[in-house]
Amino acid sequence: MPTLPWSTIGTPGTPEVQCMASRLEVKSLRNAPGFLLSSLALWWQARRSPGVLGVALKAEMFKGVFWTYSAWDDKSAIYSYARTEPHRSTVARKRKVMRDATFVFFTAPADDMRLSWDEIGRRIDAQRDSTAPTSSPA
Repeated sequence: MPTLPWSTIGTPGTPEVQCMASRLEVKSLRNAPGFLLSSLALWWQARRSPGVLGVALKAEMFKGVFWTYSAWDDKSAIYSYARTEPHRSTVARKRKVMRDATFVFFTAPADDMRLSWDEIGRRIDAQRDSTAPTSSPA
């Protein structure tokens, strides 16, 4: 299970930072190696993007699940990264091999922007639970 642990890139200029976490699942395990290669390319892109403060990536290859976590100066820096190549075209290409994707945006104190994978998982689970369809009694 390849994991690129938290890497601090920049110094926060404000007491709070904007964070983004994602859980991405591929439809088939045969898509996992290519997805990992693309994820690594985007991880490198994020590290060089304006406004990035830190990044991390975890790949659970045998589950076909990929996790990302990053902290940024603000949301506009995240969106600018997402619109820039190669991120933009990679996302468009990889959508067809995706089973599920969950994204969570939140602010964190600049001093506590580094989170554990357990905490990231809790935040993503809470997001998934809040958007899950509910059934009503008949």
